[in-house]
Amino acid sequence: MIEKKSMLCPNCRRLISNDEPACPYCGIARPGALWKRAFAEVISLRRFDPVMAIIAVNAAFYLFSLLLNPGALGLSANPMTFLSPSGESLFLLGATGTLPIAYGRWWTLISAAFLHGGILHIFFNMMALRQLAPFVLDAFGLHRFAILYVWTGVAGFFVSYLAGVPFTIGASAPVCGLIGAILYYGKSRGGFYGEAIYRQAMGWVVGLALFGLFIPGINNWAHGGGIVSGLLLAFITGYRERRKETSIHRILGTGSIVIAAAALLWAVIQAIYQMVVL
Repeated sequence: MIEKKSMLCPNCRRLISNDEPACPYCGIARPGALWKRAFAEVISLRRFDPVMAIIAVNAAFYLFSLLLNPGALGLSANPMTFLSPSGESLFLLGATGTLPIAYGRWWTLISAAFLHGGILHIFFNMMALRQLAPFVLDAFGLHRFAILYVWTGVAGFFVSYLAGVPFTIGASAPVCGLIGAILYYGKSRGGFYGEAIYRQAMGWVVGLALFGLFIPGINNWAHGGGIVSGLLLAFITGYRERRKETSIHRILGTGSIVIAAAALLWAVIQAIYQMVVL
C-alpha cells in the first residue's frame, strides 16, 4: 500500500495530496514544493490584510493632507466640514476633476480615491469599505479585487470629469465599484444566497441614491460610474465560483497595485516639493 500525505494548498488552502502535480481546485503548479509554497505565501499575501492596508493608506493621506497646510484646517461647528484639509493641500495630493486635469494631472483619477474632505467623510467611507471589501475579496480573490478597486475608482472619477465636476475626492467611487461587483455576483450566482446578496447590494444602491439627492456636494456621477464599471469588470473578470484565477488576473492585479502605489508616491513627492522647495 502506498501511503499518501495530505497538505493545504499554499494558494487556495484546500486539502490536497502533497504529490499532486497541480492543485485540482486552483490549478497552482507543484503545490508540494517548499520553494513554491513559500513563494505563493508571499505573492498571495496570506498574512496581509489588503482591506486594512487600504484603510491605513486612506488614513495616512488624510493626516498628511491636514499636516500639509495646518493653518487652513476647517474647524467649523458643521460636522461635515470639521477637520477638513485645505483645497490647496487636496489639490497637491491628487484631487481630481476638470480643474486638476486641465493642468494635465491625469494620474489624479487614481489618487483622488485616497483623499477625503473631513473627518466624517473618511469615517463613513472607511466604514462602508470595511463592510463591503472583505466579501468582494473572498468572492473574487486578491488580484481581481485589486483590479476592481483601482479601476472602478478611475472609471467613476472619469465619468464625473466628463460630466464637468470641477474638483472631487473620496473613496466612495471605488466603494461603489465594489457594490457593482456584488450586484453582479448576486445576480449571476442566483439561488437563495445569490438573491439575498443581490438584495443587500441593491439596498446600498438605494441608500446612495437617497443620500446623493438630499446631501449637497455628493458626486453622484462618480458613484454611478463606479457601480456601472464594477458590474462590467466583475462580468469580464469573473469570480472564484465560476472562473479560476488566471495568470492574466495575477498580472493585471499586480500591475494595478503597482500603478496605484506609483500614483500615490508621486502625489506625496510632488506635494512635498511644491510646499517645501517652491
